[in-house]
Amino acid sequence: MSSKTYIPEHYAPLLNLYDTQKAISLLRRVFEDTLCGNLHLRRVSAPLFVEAASGLNDDLNGVERPVSFDIPAAGRDAQVVHSLAKWKRMALYHYHFPVGEGLVTEMNAIRRDEIPDNLHSIYVDQWDWEKVIAPRDRNVEYLKATVQSIVDAMADTQKTLQSVFPQLCVLPQLSRNVSFVTSQELEDAFPGRTAKEREDAWVKDHPTTFLLGIGAPLKSGQPHDGRAPDYDDWTLNGDILLWDSVLGRTIELSSMGIRVDPAALDRQLTAAGCDDRRELTFHKMLLEGELPLTIGGGIGQSRLSMLLLGKAHIGEVQVSTWDDETIDTCRDAGIILL
Repeated sequence: MSSKTYIPEHYAPLLNLYDTQKAISLLRRVFEDTLCGNLHLRRVSAPLFVEAASGLNDDLNGVERPVSFDIPAAGRDAQVVHSLAKWKRMALYHYHFPVGEGLVTEMNAIRRDEIPDNLHSIYVDQWDWEKVIAPRDRNVEYLKATVQSIVDAMADTQKTLQSVFPQLCVLPQLSRNVSFVTSQELEDAFPGRTAKEREDAWVKDHPTTFLLGIGAPLKSGQPHDGRAPDYDDWTLNGDILLWDSVLGRTIELSSMGIRVDPAALDRQLTAAGCDDRRELTFHKMLLEGELPLTIGGGIGQSRLSMLLLGKAHIGEVQVSTWDDETIDTCRDAGIILL
């Protein structure tokens, strides 16, 4: 497999190896604490794997293969999680979280079919969060307010990091001014371009953007990006996109949204041709109205570290496995892969 690693001209890390490790540790503590305060979240423990028959694993775009294994002692088949989108909602139900409060946890996953490059790794680490909401909160205004709280937490974390590591002050300040745009508006504004090209064209001029409406087909007949039908409501979700000045491109920091209620799940399962999932435990409970209404998402730990520390490759802030060409390319550029 040919390396997809891109090294910006004249790139040099702002922090040495040891300071990078210290900064990653500080960043994770500060951001998680700030996020919990902004969104009223409590930290909980999370699974590395779930039972395959539970329906709790996230199938992402529907084509990624989970890492699966049997557990002879339990007589069960298990899958390493792709994300915790469904598990979190079940946890809120079992833990009896009240409206207005939620949970946050650290999710670690293996995505075996990922194509590694500057922003992608087969190892995924993110903050997964989920919050109970009232029926009146299932609207775009509530979604936008939540996005603003997350962006504020990112900006506050950057401010703390730059006070401890002055070398980072050469990086642009994250803009708290969020540009909200729909995926259909992007398609209309940039016809003939790919989804990622449309994102880059918009985010370059609007460095903090929330792209609304991911999963449903647009006027072109194609969705902006894939999204599983059984967690986000496709009309009330989106991605937090920031402009990465080091790589000169858009970086997606978070996929999030208000989750499906019974009506939205019923509609989206049929639209996606996934009616067979209706018999899975999670889906049956949701369709019967047993699970709480929620909003939630994932926030990439390594990607936020890349952005706030001015790194060019995700391997500079996490430990993973890379092909020989990527290793050679980074070594020749003086980039240390953890």
